[in-house]
Amino acid sequence: MRNKVKFTLFHRILHWIIALAMMILFATGFLRMNWMNKHQIISVIEKNTEENQIQKEQIQKIAKDIREPMWQWHKLFAHIMIFSFIARIIYMLSKGIKFPNPFKSKVSFKERLQGFTYIYFYIFVFVSAFTGICLEKGFLLRYHENIESIHKLGLYWFPIFIILHFTGIIIAETTNKKGIASKMIGGE
Repeated sequence: MRNKVKFTLFHRILHWIIALAMMILFATGFLRMNWMNKHQIISVIEKNTEENQIQKEQIQKIAKDIREPMWQWHKLFAHIMIFSFIARIIYMLSKGIKFPNPFKSKVSFKERLQGFTYIYFYIFVFVSAFTGICLEKGFLLRYHENIESIHKLGLYWFPIFIILHFTGIIIAETTNKKGIASKMIGGE
């Protein structure tokens, strides 16, 4: 069976904007929670300055200022991701683009994986965007810690999605959708 999938320029641009945004969001989130977390930076500053030379509040401000550009990138690409995600949903609905229903009884493994990957992607992005907006705008303050914990799970959701996505590409390229990756990169 020949691959009849056609990716318009707009579809491909949205795909790659979302991919870039996801990578930057993952990188900035990972750095913020690990190597460049505030406790780590404060510890390094305290270790490398003489005792009582800098007050605790000053050290905390320095740590925040060091991390601020990374935080700005995270916020910028979160907005890009949200707008691209909404545009993708509108585009798919307007063009009638569908993905396989993984819950149907007579669906091949490949189509089931594809369907579940799409569902996983849309839920992952929606939950990450929703929790990020709640954190940024101060919505649902009484659940702040829970919302923040859920938002931070994106560090684990993202690699799982990437593995599923590339597994799907490999399966597609080795079965009946040969060339699908090159079509997503360069078009027809």
